[in-house]
Amino acid sequence: MTIDAAPAPADEQADAAGFDFHEIVNISRSHLNKGRASVAEMLGGHSEVASEGAYLFGHDGRRYLECGGYGVFILGHRHPAVTSAVVRQVTTHPLATRVLLEPVAARAAKAVADLTHPGLEYVHFVPSGSEATEAAIKMARGLGKRRLISTVNGFHGKTMGALSVTAREIYQTPFEPLLPDRSHVPFGDIDALRRELAAAPGEGCVIMEPVQGEGGVILPPDGYLRQVREACDEFDATLIFDEILTGMGRCGQLWACGDVAPDIMLIGKGLSGGVVPVAAAVATPEAYALINRDPLLHSSTFSCAPIAMAAAEAAAHAIVEERIPERAAELGPRILAGLREIFDRVCPHLVKEVRGTGLLFAMEFQSGEYAGEFLFELLDRGVVTNHSLNASSVIRVTPPACLSEADLDWLFSAVEGTAEHLAGLFPARR
Repeated sequence: MTIDAAPAPADEQADAAGFDFHEIVNISRSHLNKGRASVAEMLGGHSEVASEGAYLFGHDGRRYLECGGYGVFILGHRHPAVTSAVVRQVTTHPLATRVLLEPVAARAAKAVADLTHPGLEYVHFVPSGSEATEAAIKMARGLGKRRLISTVNGFHGKTMGALSVTAREIYQTPFEPLLPDRSHVPFGDIDALRRELAAAPGEGCVIMEPVQGEGGVILPPDGYLRQVREACDEFDATLIFDEILTGMGRCGQLWACGDVAPDIMLIGKGLSGGVVPVAAAVATPEAYALINRDPLLHSSTFSCAPIAMAAAEAAAHAIVEERIPERAAELGPRILAGLREIFDRVCPHLVKEVRGTGLLFAMEFQSGEYAGEFLFELLDRGVVTNHSLNASSVIRVTPPACLSEADLDWLFSAVEGTAEHLAGLFPARR
């Protein structure tokens, strides 16, 4: 299959003029990151210089269906309402002094709080998901909750506090010692969690994803999240749900935790509207009390930047007005069934499982080698996906909610061709 060479949007074609892939790789190797440059070469000359809706465009006009982006683009690229809000803000007041009251931040906070569970009233905006995790850990510390409990293969970021609860040795070991008094329990094992909480009642802080994303799209057992909430209540622990990937409609409902309310919720990725990086920790008045009294205890120069606040407010409204959770719930089962049918028919011996919820899918292969080959070949066929950082044999698919029927055809055609390619490389043994 040849990648569609439909041209990029006219306004963006100029950006690709004079683009020299090898020159950009060499500059990246010298001044950005050597490893990143090597990965770019492995990917075979692909680039992204423009985007619109469900598609990316390369410097050569090649078009790629967006099913990656680590889950950021639930609204697609350059969503009109979000982009317009940000452009308007750029032309009026893009950054704030952080001294005077700034109205866009207040409106964005209300828009986000209105989306979350009753009781989650205060929104602490930050530029990234890792920083949201850091803020939440400090809120819990302010309540005296100093024992951090997270789940094996959970992912919460790579800054030092966030890394302490990202339970993956490959990321932790080079930077130890990390925060003290931390432990990791198996995701879905309520007895293990209860034992950790019982060891120090009143001191626990539990942080987990309602669906493990980087762990390979691992769904919780039925009733598990409710049991976690009950255990935290019994042992007087603070509960943090990390909905950075899973929230904003990605999993077929507004929040993957459903009606189980945490004390602090982490939001990101989709909150950006796919336009400006922004994340948040949304907390109950009790959890936010210390920072509420003294905002200088935890602050950041670029948090609440008006351009980011404009994006967050517009994205929050778009999620509701365009029925993104409902759209994910409608599209998700069709995509999941289509992916399963292709793998069951073409190469069942290479795939362990295809699973998902809403517009969050995992294709788990029998080995990391198969997964890597699949990702590269699928990219050559015009579909961008991601590998899972905590599960090397899993390719994660996170399409936007704006997929059309033609986009679904593009996705299934590319996946089928890639599966056939993989079956040819690694045939079933007779």
